[in-house]
Amino acid sequence: MADETADGEDVAGSKAPLIEHLTELRSRLFKTIFVFFVVFIISFIFSKQIFNFLVEPLAAVEAKNGRDLTMIYTALHEVFFTRLKVSFFAALFITSPFFLSQIYKFAAPGLYKNERKAFLPFLAATPILFIAGAALVYYFIFPRAWGFLASYQDFTDGATTLQLLPKVNEYLSLSMKLIFAFGLSFQLPVALTLLARAGIVSSQMLAKNRKYAIVIAFVAAAVLTPPDPFSQIGLGLPILLLYEVSIILARIIERKRAEKEREREAELDS
Repeated sequence: MADETADGEDVAGSKAPLIEHLTELRSRLFKTIFVFFVVFIISFIFSKQIFNFLVEPLAAVEAKNGRDLTMIYTALHEVFFTRLKVSFFAALFITSPFFLSQIYKFAAPGLYKNERKAFLPFLAATPILFIAGAALVYYFIFPRAWGFLASYQDFTDGATTLQLLPKVNEYLSLSMKLIFAFGLSFQLPVALTLLARAGIVSSQMLAKNRKYAIVIAFVAAAVLTPPDPFSQIGLGLPILLLYEVSIILARIIERKRAEKEREREAELDS
């Protein structure tokens, strides 16, 4: 009977923390959804200004060539749904740090103090690197890629007139695809450094497979970007640079790990 009572108490004790964790998870999900919804509504109000900001690089290219930019839509609902998409992407971009902080706060109680300190730099680096990737594509890639692609309006010999009339929805889809492709690609140091901390990869392994990384980087750039050299090289080269940064960070982690092991061995010997 005593054993049965003890087993019952263990089961009850194990259920209580599980219910508490689920309750906390529900609370944090509710907060995240609520914040996202509020930012989405605000973004929808300013969706015209946000879309104009995204269109500015193409408008500048057309103005440089002495043309006014005219955008079209071919479905009655296209502009409305484009505004919804703009609002969704903007809300996702703005609230991502809050979402990451909620994940950290949920997982932090189960981590040791040194693990929490080690995780915080990665948490801070994630949105910063994403913004860096988005800024690179907006200020460097867009003007050159759009200029290259728009130059094909002069492809004919004059007998036929070609005029660029980009669709609203297609332009937004292409722009956001590039922004998210660059932003997510810039997370490479975070991902590889976390794998190095977990012991899954090593700096030696990363350096040894550098030639494969070069091929994969440019294949990914060819798939994720438009068929122009500026976008593909503009994405491939930063990925390779970030890969080299990941190797350096992995070496730093391995050096610190080796120093701690030596200190631990010295304490045991003493």
